[in-house]
Amino acid sequence: MKPAVTLGATRLTIGDIVDVADGRRSIIFSEVAEARIETSARTLASLSAAGERIYGVTTGLGAAVDTTLRADDDVQMRVPLARCVGVGRAGSRRELRAIMTTRAARLARGCSGASLATARGLAALVERDVQPVVPMTGSIGEGDLAPLAAIASVLTAQGAATLDGEIIPGAVALERAGLVPLRLVGKDGLALVSSNAASVGLAVLCVADARHMLSAAVAAGALSFEAYRCSLNPISEVALALRPLPGQEAVAGAMRVLLEGGTLVQPGAARRLQDPLSFRCIAPVMGAAAAALDAARDIVEAELNSSDDNPAILPEGHSLPNANFDTTHLTLAFEGLGLALARVAAMVGERIMKLMSPASSDLPRFLSPIQSGRNGYATVQKTVAALVAEIQYRANPMPVFVLPVADRVEDYATMATAVVEKTADIVTRLRLLIAVELMVAAQAVDLREGIALGRGVAGVQAAVRGAVAMLTEDRPATPDIEALDAMIAAGAFDVFGGIGEGAK
Repeated sequence: MKPAVTLGATRLTIGDIVDVADGRRSIIFSEVAEARIETSARTLASLSAAGERIYGVTTGLGAAVDTTLRADDDVQMRVPLARCVGVGRAGSRRELRAIMTTRAARLARGCSGASLATARGLAALVERDVQPVVPMTGSIGEGDLAPLAAIASVLTAQGAATLDGEIIPGAVALERAGLVPLRLVGKDGLALVSSNAASVGLAVLCVADARHMLSAAVAAGALSFEAYRCSLNPISEVALALRPLPGQEAVAGAMRVLLEGGTLVQPGAARRLQDPLSFRCIAPVMGAAAAALDAARDIVEAELNSSDDNPAILPEGHSLPNANFDTTHLTLAFEGLGLALARVAAMVGERIMKLMSPASSDLPRFLSPIQSGRNGYATVQKTVAALVAEIQYRANPMPVFVLPVADRVEDYATMATAVVEKTADIVTRLRLLIAVELMVAAQAVDLREGIALGRGVAGVQAAVRGAVAMLTEDRPATPDIEALDAMIAAGAFDVFGGIGEGAK
C-alpha cells in the first residue's frame, strides 16, 4: 500500500481520493489539521458556555431552529439516529471510502467544531476498512444528511457495517476492528451529517472514471478512423486553428499522434472528401465533453479543499451561519457533463453502425468474414441502440423544483447526489459503448486489406487483440465487450488516448 494521504497538509486532488477509495492508500490527519480541529472544538465550547445561540448545538435543527436546547443535552447523539432515513441501494466499498475520506478532509479544515476524537474515529473507519451500510437515496442535495447519518450511526455502535465481506451490526464491526464507540458531544453529530460529502465523494469517482473512459474514446475514435479510412482534414491543426475551442485540440492532437506513421496520413488515402458527421465532428464533440469534464474536475477539487460546515466555527472566536452546503454549482457541472457525454454516445453509436454497413464502409455486412449464414456483429447493434437510448434518458436534467421540507423552511434543493449518480450511470454505459466500438473497429481493421496503421493505433489494435480475438465464426460477444470494458475502467487505454489529468 502507498503512504497514507495526509489530510490538511497539502491541497487534495481527485487522484488522492481515488487512491483511498480503491484501497491503495489510507488517511491520516496532519499535525496542523489536528491543531485546527482542536481549536475549533475549544471555540465551540467557549461560545456554548457563554450562552451564544448556535444552530444545531443550542438550538434545534431545520424548522426547530426556534427551539432552545442545553448544550450538554444528548442532542448530538440523537442527530444522526433521527436522520437515518435512507432507502434504496447500499453504497459500494469504493463509494463509501470516497465519501468518508471527503468528509474527513473537510473536517481537517478546522471549521466544523467537531472533536478530534470524532474526526479520528471517522478516519479510523477508512483505515480499518469498516464500511457502514449506507442506503443511497434520501439526500436532496442541501447537505447529504441521510447517507452521512448512516455512517455516523456506526461510529456510535448503531446501524450496520460490512467488515471482511460480512454484514454485521455496527457495534460488532467496531469491536472486531479494535475501535471504541464514540460519545458525540458539542457539535459532533451535526458535523458528521451536515455536509455534501456524499455528493462530492461520488463526484470524485465519476470524474476519475470519465477520464479513463474519454481517453479510451479517443483511442477508439482513432481506430475507427483507420477502419473507415477517414479524411484527416477535420482534425488538422490548420482546421482547428480557424475556430479554437476548449478541448478539441487535445482530442485532435491525441488522435494525430496515434495516426502518425500509417498510410492514412498520406495524400489521397481517405476514401471520401467528406465523411459522415459522426466521424468528421469527433474533435469538437468529444472536445466539448473533455472541456465539461475539466470544469467538473475543477469544481470537485475546489469542494475537496474547502469547508461546507453550517454553522462554521471559526478560530477568530465566533459561529457563522452560512449556505456553503449548497451544491448548485456542482449539480450544474454534472448535468452539463452528462449532456456532453450523451452527444459523444450518439456519435459512437453511429460510427459503429457505419462500420458494419457495406454501403458506408465498403466492408462485409456486419463485419463477418464469412457472409453465408453468419450473424457477424449484427445483433450487437441492438445492444448499441439500447445503450444509446439509456444514456439519452439519463441525460435529461433533474427537476429544478423539489418539494419543500422542514415545514417549508428548506424550500430549495439541488438533488446533487442523484445528479452525480445519473452522470456516473452515463459514464458506465458509455464505457460499454466504447468497448463495442473498439471491438468493432478492430474487426474492421482486420478486414481492411492493404493498409498500414499509425504507430499509436497499432498499439490500440494490439491491446484489443490481446483481449479479444478476431471474429470468424459466430460466438457470444458479451465476454469480449466485458473484457474491453474492464480494460477501459482500469485505464489500459490512457496511454493511447490520454487527454488530460484528473485521474492522476
